[in-house]
Amino acid sequence: MRTITFSQATLEAMAEEMTRDEKIFVMGEDIARQGGIFGQFKGLAQQFPGRVLDTPISETFIAGGGVGAAMAGARPVIDMHYVDFIGVCMDEVLNQMAKARYMFGGQAKIPLVLRAPDGIINQAAAQHSQSLEAWLTHIPGLRVVTPSNPYDAKMVLKAAIHSDDPVIYLESKVLYKEKGEVPEIEDEKPYELGKAKVVRNGKDVTIVSYSIGMKNALGAADILAKDGIEAEVIDLISLSPWDKETVFNSVKKTHRLCIVHEAVKQSGFGAEIAATAAEEIIEYLDAPILRYGSPFCPIAFAPTLEKKVKIFPEDLVEGIKGMF
Repeated sequence: MRTITFSQATLEAMAEEMTRDEKIFVMGEDIARQGGIFGQFKGLAQQFPGRVLDTPISETFIAGGGVGAAMAGARPVIDMHYVDFIGVCMDEVLNQMAKARYMFGGQAKIPLVLRAPDGIINQAAAQHSQSLEAWLTHIPGLRVVTPSNPYDAKMVLKAAIHSDDPVIYLESKVLYKEKGEVPEIEDEKPYELGKAKVVRNGKDVTIVSYSIGMKNALGAADILAKDGIEAEVIDLISLSPWDKETVFNSVKKTHRLCIVHEAVKQSGFGAEIAATAAEEIIEYLDAPILRYGSPFCPIAFAPTLEKKVKIFPEDLVEGIKGMF
């Protein structure tokens, strides 16, 4: 099977879907002339003249224009440059994008994908390093997805583009250069929004994560295996909705739950998973639920301080061993 990068996988998804449907177009800052700041749109403007648009430096225009175009029958994919900038257009996201279909009694659809690079990358500092998924999953009317590898990056983006509801597509900046196996188009199977994957089977503890956090989850599982502890690892992929059934079925088998994400631990998405598990399947738990996330502070520019806020597989291993 061929191997391509996460960035190439998303570019391939865009090209295939734009070929399929002429109503799909892309707009954002520096994506036609530059190909996106991470190269995730490279060559797309030349392949689809007039359908890849550079906008003014105005997130409000990008989000508002995308909503208007979607309501008028187009299927826009808009780029937010960095997820940190979504605060500039939060009214359009919160009160228009997420609410229009409800406010019009289902007469209007919002088939829009908002792509937003997120997470910590070398010395991007406090305003370009955030993980804001929990904030976005708190908004009814939005679907939120965040793949962790090239194959899922392609399949989830295609599913998002097919959706008649607005989808926030979060993509870790670190993952753009990550390589993985992605089959040719004839071998692809559609991804269903809202479904998680069990990527490693185990019987002793369930580790749940998504996006870049999967590196910690799988890394911890490898270390634990050396000590005879079999971890079952689940990649959520979709955060809103999230696949409660897959997670709970695993916990009922392992009786232990550990959740890890790069986002700030306080009020992070892991808290939603932990609270729901405590409410609905606490009788299956043989140990307190573990949550791992960044400390409650901005991401520093200095490499030594930036490293302090990161989670590593060894952190999970230490806590998980204490569950037995």
